Amino acid sequence: MKTFLPLLACVLFVGCDFTVPLVETPTLDLDHSVLGAWEKPKAEGGPSERLVVLPLGKQEYLVAFTGNGNDWLYARGCLCKVADLTLVQLKWLGDSKGKAPDDARVFQFASFTVSGDHLSLRLLDPALIGKDVKSTALLTKAIADHKANPALFREAMAFTKAKD
Repeated sequence: MKTFLPLLACVLFVGCDFTVPLVETPTLDLDHSVLGAWEKPKAEGGPSERLVVLPLGKQEYLVAFTGNGNDWLYARGCLCKVADLTLVQLKWLGDSKGKAPDDARVFQFASFTVSGDHLSLRLLDPALIGKDVKSTALLTKAIADHKANPALFREAMAFTKAKD
């Protein structure tokens, strides 16, 4: 997703990581606790990072993210189970300027927890798994092999429910 790299380098999603999905067709129902608008204030006083999660049917999400308040990135998401972990699979579709990804690295995977008005996201770390996994089966195996490794996921990112 080279067209997104300047924006993504300084925001929540640091480039897309994988070329293969964990699931082709969603089978798990939505977790409704993650729906809504979320924000993460920037430390230097700039605009908040915003994440909007909407239902796109019974088993898929529409996810929108902005790190600067103006340009939005859009993804389709679904829940999936891998090695007893429930993850959200994100497939990045494009940006608010109408640009689609220009390479096959469109997938990211994250664990998440919601507690009241707080959302914590942890992205799967491709440095441990390897960005060049060639199949869903190999990606699933790599996650299962590293399930107990604390480095399986990147540092948690904390969001709170948006007030406005």
